[in-house]
Amino acid sequence: MTELNDIALAPTAAPRCWALIPCAGTGSRAGAAGPKQYQVLVGKPMVMHTLAAFAEVSRINQTLVVVSPDDTFFQTPEALNASFLIAACGGSTRAASVFNGLNALLAEGAVAHDWVLVHDAARCLITPAQINQLLDACLADEVGGLLAMPLPDTLKVAQAGRVAATLPREDKWLAQTPQMFRIGSLLEALELAGDAVTDESSAIEAMGLNPKLVPGSAQNFKVTYPEDFLLAQALLQSRQA
Repeated sequence: MTELNDIALAPTAAPRCWALIPCAGTGSRAGAAGPKQYQVLVGKPMVMHTLAAFAEVSRINQTLVVVSPDDTFFQTPEALNASFLIAACGGSTRAASVFNGLNALLAEGAVAHDWVLVHDAARCLITPAQINQLLDACLADEVGGLLAMPLPDTLKVAQAGRVAATLPREDKWLAQTPQMFRIGSLLEALELAGDAVTDESSAIEAMGLNPKLVPGSAQNFKVTYPEDFLLAQALLQSRQA
């Protein structure tokens, strides 16, 4: 027999899926004149390629972009006419930006049991098919998960510029994004983990949970260094062709 308390605590609607794009980074490693996510690739800023992929996924209820308080990029006509949300609550770290963005989603009508897909703005080669693959794998999962790739190369430990050890790679994966978790769980995890974590999965893992690894694509790399721009440009051009 169902208790009245159980009824009161049960979610009243099926969970929705939101996307959150932290976009407050400075891109210092990219060697660009400004934030790398705004550098133009194949005719439009990198982040707009990222947002276009999420716009094609019908199961995403809404996408929220987290920018720095002094960021004016999204005041351009191209951005103002788009369907995504902007929250000028970016923090000094990725974790802070995501934490603030999750609270902004709640202010927009999201609830704790809804899903959120957090994705790097600079992973501009993400495809709708890869996003849907993550949704298919995680919507029925108790924890959530992330796109990732098995490590293809031999992994070395360095000490004073020399190899100190070689690590087995059979159980090593390269974490990608999106990373998909319940909004309430991720908020709690980030609050406990603090700013030190570099991705959402790490925060969830610190709570003793085991996110699901969903095979991604080598093309879903994060544009980080100057040479990455050329590769991303070539791949985007090949897709258009």
